[in-house]
Amino acid sequence: MTATSATESLKQHRQNFPSLANKAYFNFGGQGPMPRMALEAIYKAYEYTQNQGPFSAQVNNWLMQESALTREALARELGTRAKNITLTENVTAGCNIVLWGIDWQEGDRILITDCEHPGVIGAVKEIARRFKVKVTTCPIAATLNRGNPSVVIEQHLHPDTRLFIMSHLLWNTGQVLPLAEIIELCRNYKRNRLVQILVDAAQSAGSLPLNLDELGVDFYAFTGHKWMCGPAGVGGLYVSSPALETLSPTFIGWRGVVVDTSTGMPTDWQSDGRRFELATSAYQLYVGLRAALAVHHKWGDAEARYQQTRQNGQYLWQGLSILPNIHCLRNSPPEAGIISFQLTGNIGHKQLVQALEQQGFFLRTLANPDCIRACVHYFTLPSEMDQLIKVLGSL
Repeated sequence: MTATSATESLKQHRQNFPSLANKAYFNFGGQGPMPRMALEAIYKAYEYTQNQGPFSAQVNNWLMQESALTREALARELGTRAKNITLTENVTAGCNIVLWGIDWQEGDRILITDCEHPGVIGAVKEIARRFKVKVTTCPIAATLNRGNPSVVIEQHLHPDTRLFIMSHLLWNTGQVLPLAEIIELCRNYKRNRLVQILVDAAQSAGSLPLNLDELGVDFYAFTGHKWMCGPAGVGGLYVSSPALETLSPTFIGWRGVVVDTSTGMPTDWQSDGRRFELATSAYQLYVGLRAALAVHHKWGDAEARYQQTRQNGQYLWQGLSILPNIHCLRNSPPEAGIISFQLTGNIGHKQLVQALEQQGFFLRTLANPDCIRACVHYFTLPSEMDQLIKVLGSL
């Protein structure tokens, strides 16, 4: 396929995303645009449930079926089995299931990187206060352009470290951490107990090709509304089979328990990831997420989508790197679709992002580090990136 025909094919594929019209969208790391198929599927699902009940035996069976189908679809996307998937609302919900499900003891330690999201940091601080757990932060940000993240992590592990918290793809700098290498490091660390690993996958799920069972990670919390381009309010948590028995439910609802049909009383936990699910959810959104995944699969598999996203990220990075008034945080091509940069002139970052949005370019600012973040997906057009580079070069 020639470059021209590939671009035309991509433009045709973009017709699935009506919100991309008349704008250059670079905010996939915040929220992805939903494809038309997903919007229509959600509407039809609400229409179906309302017409049938909405509370009836037929609808209740439909809800359970849709939940099961969604776990299966997410499991295929992440390289695991449905029994290892818990349906949640977002990444933060998944992280909290893990953080509050561990039986913390005074003197336990949590190791966390300095590039984690405030929502996770807030939960960790409260756990430290309540359970007298010690928290250590390892400086991963400094390894963006030099150094080995695994070496830094190893230097900060302690015999009492019980949980290591990291992001697979850093939301602020775009660095992809070597997850397989880090897992191996934690498994082989000379310790008093097993060091488990909780991964914030807000930016990696739907962006990187994944096989979680092969990786051997303990916990992987993700969302469907960013790189998967699904509806807000649907996410998930992967819990490995060995890790499942080390985690207790904190919030408990009817979806997570086995009920004796003769008495109506709960008798046990669900045997799989369902034990961490609560009660009534916006099940119709599950249908929308599966429809969004189907649209991506029409274009290519996870590896093909990642390679195109990476190529786009490197294209934008190269264009921005030659501009005299732009400083990219990375001094080498990115491994994924997140490019963070700073202005060297007198224009403030927030001021510029607001001005760009008025011109149809959608980016965002970050506080730590103080920078602007642009995210490209596999269906970002070269012309969009060229236009952004031209506008930033004209400052």
